[in-house]
Amino acid sequence: MAAFEQVKKKVGPYCYIVPSAIIFGIFLFYPFVKTIYLSLFKTNKMGQAKLFVGLGNYKDLLTSDSFRNSLAVTAIFVVIVVIGGMLLGLIGAVLCNKSFPGIRFFSTAYALPMSIASSSAALIFRIMLDPTIGIVNKLLQSNINWLRDPKYALVSVAVLTAWLNSGINFLYFSAGLANIDEEIYERASIDGASSARQFFQLTLPGLRPIMFYTVVVNIIQAFQSFGQVKILTQGGPGEATNLIVYSIYRDAFFNFRFGSAAAESVVLFLIIMVLTLLMFKAEKKGGKAR
Repeated sequence: MAAFEQVKKKVGPYCYIVPSAIIFGIFLFYPFVKTIYLSLFKTNKMGQAKLFVGLGNYKDLLTSDSFRNSLAVTAIFVVIVVIGGMLLGLIGAVLCNKSFPGIRFFSTAYALPMSIASSSAALIFRIMLDPTIGIVNKLLQSNINWLRDPKYALVSVAVLTAWLNSGINFLYFSAGLANIDEEIYERASIDGASSARQFFQLTLPGLRPIMFYTVVVNIIQAFQSFGQVKILTQGGPGEATNLIVYSIYRDAFFNFRFGSAAAESVVLFLIIMVLTLLMFKAEKKGGKAR
């Protein structure tokens, strides 16, 4: 009986994680392993592995002009989305950090993008950017075909994505600002520090931990952007907005090259993983320096 109780104490805690382990195994680990497996094969139109090619799919990707273009387009897109989304969120959080009449309305307005589906926002954005009836051209008094001109298409999609991400960024930065002691601002004001100096020397350093987390989350979200590209541009014009995620979708469900799409998925995973690890390493070094 005593032996049974000892076994129960040792095994019991692990029983609580079995349901989660099963769910993770079915919906995360199995698809991940299956993707790596498929990336080593040529497949039929049903996605079944038929011909083992080893690293052949990866070699084809690295020598493909289309894939290299996707990498470049995705890099530009991520930079615009991360910088734009974080700036919008930070500006909104700073503006709403003080109490004033109507603060609840403005806080809700700044956080609103996080509750809007990307597909719904894309449909509205498409109407706004319409070259004939769109409000953007009317306000700018221009005649630009924003979503069909290679010079503007990527920026247009990136701006929408940055705005969609700004809502959650606003909440992150608002939480960070709430943790900064107000007394340091009072002391700085007594010492004659200007508002700009307080922002750069007190606010930004105080937001550094939450800013690091926000950068990581925004980079991951930007790499995974799909719905707005699918609705607004379908990767065009040409391949001006052919992000890696959309390229995976197109290869798998239009060209039925599931092996190549799986290889692209693995490459995308590796890119995000390497970037995340580098950022954690840089943050760790920065923390030691401080």
